[in-house]
Amino acid sequence: MLHALADPIRLEIVRCLAEAGERTCGTYEMNIAKSTLSHHFKVLREAGVVKVRIDGKHRYYSLRKEDIETAFPGLMSSILAIDKERW
Repeated sequence: MLHALADPIRLEIVRCLAEAGERTCGTYEMNIAKSTLSHHFKVLREAGVVKVRIDGKHRYYSLRKEDIETAFPGLMSSILAIDKERW
């Protein structure tokens, strides 16, 4: 899980999910290739940071904040409190 959260792009994805709740992969305005963004979501999903809900051809991602807080108390709140400028 810590490896998944060590990347600045994945941290930004986690921060966006924490603010917006559930989002599709295509709603992120990042200057990276779609395949790279998909890879970052895969890493987060396999690490247990996000969960996916499939609706037709869309995949909706959401943060597993409660599960992470149960397993690692204080981790998610600490990560979300990190100042973006310090990355």
